[in-house]
Amino acid sequence: MKKTVLTMALCACAATSVQAAEWSDTSIGYRTGSRFREPFNASEIRKDIIDINHVSGYAYGTNFFNLDVLLSNKTDPSAPGASSGAQEFYLVYRNTISLGKVSGKEFAYGPVSDVGLTLGFDANTKDDAGYNSKKRMLVVGPTLAFKVPGLLNVGIYGLWESNAPNNEFTQTSVSRYRYDTHPMLGAVWAFPIGASGWSWEGFANWIAAKGKDEFGNQTAPETNIDMQLLYDLGPLLGAKPKTFRAGVAYQYWHNKFGNDSKRVPGASASTPMVKAEYHF
Repeated sequence: MKKTVLTMALCACAATSVQAAEWSDTSIGYRTGSRFREPFNASEIRKDIIDINHVSGYAYGTNFFNLDVLLSNKTDPSAPGASSGAQEFYLVYRNTISLGKVSGKEFAYGPVSDVGLTLGFDANTKDDAGYNSKKRMLVVGPTLAFKVPGLLNVGIYGLWESNAPNNEFTQTSVSRYRYDTHPMLGAVWAFPIGASGWSWEGFANWIAAKGKDEFGNQTAPETNIDMQLLYDLGPLLGAKPKTFRAGVAYQYWHNKFGNDSKRVPGASASTPMVKAEYHF
């Protein structure tokens, strides 16, 4: 299944390269924290995360691609009784088509600078003791770009999600299960803090409940906020601006993957991190 996600990553990269980029930014990053949680696991988990990120603009819109490789410590074991931690690959791809660029007309109004149609997908694969997620999700919906110093995009999206977990404790698996179609309100931002070299960036998603899960339990609304405060170290290191960046990050995830934290241990987490990244 890792090969499937990596194949999808290559396809997403190919999709971005087919369109002639007017601008682009590609980076590799590392972040780490010791207060991650996973549903049905009461322990705090340390994770080291390597990410490959690409964003670009083309004649009719923008592309976004991110692949996270998440390496857990032994409190999130790779198998029952294992001393090694789980490994996860999580892929996100978004293509936002600008209605203004496609039509040649202005879609600005008040604080809104443009309107777009976003299409994309999420996919993951994780090797762990209790669930072994194989998430697949399609994403479609409108996005509003706002007139701000930096970036602020807000959208409402339809989500079509499925999974096919395997529990190694009980040696049982579930054939691919499709949740109810459900909406997500999402925001992405990147705000430079004057000329200080600092930048505040991140995303916030509120995801509605998606009906019953594959085990017959009612799901709960989900909140995922992931933000970072990064400093541009490029000039200090004799490199171009924004080549090297480092700082702190924070993630708040409530009712992770729709698991109700009132009955599921580990379904919510508040995780500080440190982060560094290199831009090509």
